[in-house]
Amino acid sequence: MTALDPPTSPSPTLSPAARRFLEAPRLAVVATINADGSPFQAVVWYRLEDDTIVFNSRVGRHWPSNLARDRRVSIIVVDGEDYVDLRGEVEIDDDPEVGQAVITALAKRYEPDQAAAERQIAGFAAQRRVTFRLRPSKVFERFGGD
Repeated sequence: MTALDPPTSPSPTLSPAARRFLEAPRLAVVATINADGSPFQAVVWYRLEDDTIVFNSRVGRHWPSNLARDRRVSIIVVDGEDYVDLRGEVEIDDDPEVGQAVITALAKRYEPDQAAAERQIAGFAAQRRVTFRLRPSKVFERFGGD
C-alpha cells in the first residue's frame, strides 16, 4: 500500500493493533464543525478506556463549544505513516469533579516528570473542565504500509 492508497474499511470497534497504537501517549487531532460549517482542528491529550477515547478541555475554548452545538467529531492519532482515525458523536460530561479527575490522569500520562505533572495539575485545578467520550461509529486504521 502506498501513501495514496485508501485506509482499511471502517469498523465500529478497535482492532488489537489500533488498541496498542492508541495506548501509547501520542497526541490526537480533534476535528469539529464550526457554526458556519467549516472545520476546526485542535491538538489534544486523550486516553483509551475500553473502545472509548476520552479527552478533556477547559470550558470556553472554541472546539468544545463546537461539540456542545454539534457532537459530531473526527479524531486522528498519527505516528509517521501509521494512524487511527475515529469518527462519531461524543458524549459530554460537564461534571467538575470528573473533569478534574480526567485532566489529572491525562497530565500524568503525558508528563513523565512527576513534579512537572503536579505543577500542571495545580494549574488545571482553577479551570472549569469538560470531558468528552467518543465510542466511535467508524474506525479507520493504517499500520506499516499495509
